Amino acid sequence: MGNKNKTISFRVNEDAFDALQEIAEERDISLSAVFRDYVDLLVEHDGQVVVVPEDELGRVEDEPSFPPTVEVPKSFVREHERLELETEHLREQLEEHKTYVTELRDRLEREEEEVLLLDDLDEETESTPLQ
Repeated sequence: MGNKNKTISFRVNEDAFDALQEIAEERDISLSAVFRDYVDLLVEHDGQVVVVPEDELGRVEDEPSFPPTVEVPKSFVREHERLELETEHLREQLEEHKTYVTELRDRLEREEEEVLLLDDLDEETESTPLQ
């Protein structure tokens, strides 16, 4: 079975509901889309989402940034790129191999009709008189 959408319902007070409606109107989306975006973000970051007022977004604090950032060495990036290229090359080779195998199978099917069986030859010679 495939993934099915599930419905989540809960209650909020009137002030929170009005605030959520304003957010949806500002973003020009439905109230449901606001919740779907939030849930997607929550799932993507393994439940670690921090809601921060817009005026505090640019402020630097002693707390670690969210989402966390990690410096990756250039050698790692280069190795990753090399592996991606190698993967692409191997996929191309696999496709070429599949094409070749398909061609061989087609040729075999065509040539199967041309195969003469010795038993058939014996039957033909017995039925035709020798001159």
